[in-house]
Amino acid sequence: MKKLMMVAMCLIMVASVSFAETSTQKEIRKERQEIRKLAKKELNARVGKTVKKEAKRLSKEGWQVKPGALPLEKQLERVYLMQCEYDENLFPKYIMGEASSVGGNYDAAKTAAISLAITNLAGQIQTEVVALVENTVGNKQLSAEDAASITETVMGSKNLISQSIGRTIPVMECYRINSKKNNEVLVRLAYNAEMAKEAARKAVRQELEQKGENLHEQLDTVLGF
Repeated sequence: MKKLMMVAMCLIMVASVSFAETSTQKEIRKERQEIRKLAKKELNARVGKTVKKEAKRLSKEGWQVKPGALPLEKQLERVYLMQCEYDENLFPKYIMGEASSVGGNYDAAKTAAISLAITNLAGQIQTEVVALVENTVGNKQLSAEDAASITETVMGSKNLISQSIGRTIPVMECYRINSKKNNEVLVRLAYNAEMAKEAARKAVRQELEQKGENLHEQLDTVLGF
């Protein structure tokens, strides 16, 4: 039962990743260690049960996949298994961004959904960098004044972060026809957590350099470069 609860926690971690470990995350870290010990067969079995339940819910809501695409269950299985992947430091390997959009045709709705999902990823990166800054201040590695300046720059750089996001991994794509006969497309994208840190660095480094002093170097310290 304990293992089942830990796996369940892993499966509901949608679109969330943390780059810095705080005292409140120690318990999560311990649970991740236990999850990594689970046999692949056992993990797949637990994922399978959750996938079937969500696939059934989505189907009832009218979601379906295009002909030739992977079945919805297979797509969901990939989503959840990727959410359960951790690096050697027991941090999630991927951020998941999700969005849906409505359009007069499928391609237009899909393009808009992908754009929104990338914006969602940028917002998550932005939030996590700020959390990193706060964690660095707590560890007395960064002054409150420098932290405030970096945070201000990061919070104003969402569009720049979006533009810095590199290759994402499409892990789920489905659609439904709404009451107005328009296409509504739902997508989920995965983005490597290390690439996310690099995207944040690339987006705000120049802004910090213009502020002078050594704020861009402080950012590198925060991000672990």
